[in-house]
Amino acid sequence: MKFYIGSGMKNCELVNYYSKILEENGWKHTYNWAKNINRDETIEDLIEYSKLEQQGIIDSDVVIILLPAGRGTHIELGMALALNKRIFLCSETKEEFSIENTVNFYQLPSIVRLVGTVDENLKEISKL
Repeated sequence: MKFYIGSGMKNCELVNYYSKILEENGWKHTYNWAKNINRDETIEDLIEYSKLEQQGIIDSDVVIILLPAGRGTHIELGMALALNKRIFLCSETKEEFSIENTVNFYQLPSIVRLVGTVDENLKEISKL
């Protein structure tokens, strides 16, 4: 199974953990943006990264979104929806899905919303 993980930059370690566990179970990460984070990025770097992220989503079977998410993550979610990818939204708390905090698109019936520990969410994803 090929996967892409979207999340906010503050979740880089979590993205790498999800990637490690899924890869250990035979899954293939199409592109790990978290490995490119640095403080000296230029506009040209951002353009290149966005192309790699877009291709990673296109090449994936599954898109995993780790909440809380940033602005870019919601663009990745939009691409995944437009491409009819299997989507998992993962949160450790129910607050992300409360009426005060949610995003309309989180409620689409095609999206699987997972609330649990990181390992519980990974276990559910791995059932595919």
